Amino acid sequence: MQHDNQKKYDGKQVHQGADHCSPYPVSRLAPAIELVDLAKEVAQASQMLTGVATGKLRVIADQMRILQEEAKNVLEATQRDQDLHRVPCHFKRQPGRFYHLYCKDNDERYFSMLSPQEWGAQPPHEFLGSYRLETDMSWTPATEAESPDDTRIMIQQLLNARLHEES
Repeated sequence: MQHDNQKKYDGKQVHQGADHCSPYPVSRLAPAIELVDLAKEVAQASQMLTGVATGKLRVIADQMRILQEEAKNVLEATQRDQDLHRVPCHFKRQPGRFYHLYCKDNDERYFSMLSPQEWGAQPPHEFLGSYRLETDMSWTPATEAESPDDTRIMIQQLLNARLHEES
């Protein structure tokens, strides 16, 4: 849309502004602008933009796959935790302690405070695994509880670095 006080360049007027703002070459030494060159430049820009957009979309797709896998892991862990909370035990469960899961001959599962080693390597029933009850009421398999938690270590390092910056 054009205002009344602005005139559209019709090719008949002589450019009155600075040479670098001219809509056409103002020097015979200036490179000739060919339509083919302009089309090549537009095509190159289009290819470059398509490549950049494709790269960004690949990154997003990878992130989506990672998030889907993480969501799947969270759902599986939640199902496991719910199942373990339904397992009977004859004591009060306390966060931070390990409990050992056994299965009787009739497929009835139960928790015990005694590990297989504490039974003298002869537990009365089939041993299914050991779990630590966490403060958020989730269960951590003993095999994972023994491995260091990289997240906690990283958070501690960030907090320490922040405290040193403020000192």
